[in-house]
Amino acid sequence: MKKNTVNTHRELELLDALRRLGGTARNSDLANMLGVSEETVRRTIKALSKAGTVERVHGGAYLAGAQGAPNFFHRISQDADEKRLIAGHTAKLVRDQMTVFLDVGSTTAFVAEELRQVSNLTVVSNSIGVVQTLAGVNGNRVHLLGGELQIDERGTFGHVTHKQLQRYAFDIVILSTDAISDRKGFLYHSAVEADLASVVVRCADQVVMAAAHSKFGERAPYVGPDPRLVHSLVTDAVPKGGVARFLDRWGIEIQIADDS
Repeated sequence: MKKNTVNTHRELELLDALRRLGGTARNSDLANMLGVSEETVRRTIKALSKAGTVERVHGGAYLAGAQGAPNFFHRISQDADEKRLIAGHTAKLVRDQMTVFLDVGSTTAFVAEELRQVSNLTVVSNSIGVVQTLAGVNGNRVHLLGGELQIDERGTFGHVTHKQLQRYAFDIVILSTDAISDRKGFLYHSAVEADLASVVVRCADQVVMAAAHSKFGERAPYVGPDPRLVHSLVTDAVPKGGVARFLDRWGIEIQIADDS
């Protein structure tokens, strides 16, 4: 049962930020948005959770009753260490003043955080979290694509999204995937994610797939982009067997992220 409390100014700011971020956010996104430390965000979330206004999860929070929130935090917490490693390596492929696309994947969310060190980017994304992470940082110009908002994915999709994508000439496109099959290629659990990935790879000079080795050999129902249009895979372990043969057949460069 919710307590009858009067929220502090900081608590009201955080609640407003959560609403603007679609009802869910990681602590780092909230800290960036509010211009405070992550410790301040954690203390504020703790107070709000006691009042029953928000729900705490590892690394973030969501408004009580927010649709799609548990799914989002489940994805972002899976293989988090590997994703941070991959993100650090992937971000090194991006140089100042590039035009960059990042999708709604959990791995690309970590890449967005790493890109806060790069300057004067033109960032295009259909992800609420990516846009919030990079807006107002180091002279970036940040564009959130229009379209239908999918709460579970915290991003926009559909015909409008595709049409807007085709206006850009991307230096680099950074994508995530749900599965890498030795027969079907890059696969997705969401049809709209698969469709968007298939469109955006045709607008880029360089296409990078960022995925943890746990995706090797996994299954998903929807086929993503043409493998011939993917230039490299950044992962945390050397692919073997059928997956390795698939990547070699399509000429996809394998880049292994490590602690060095």
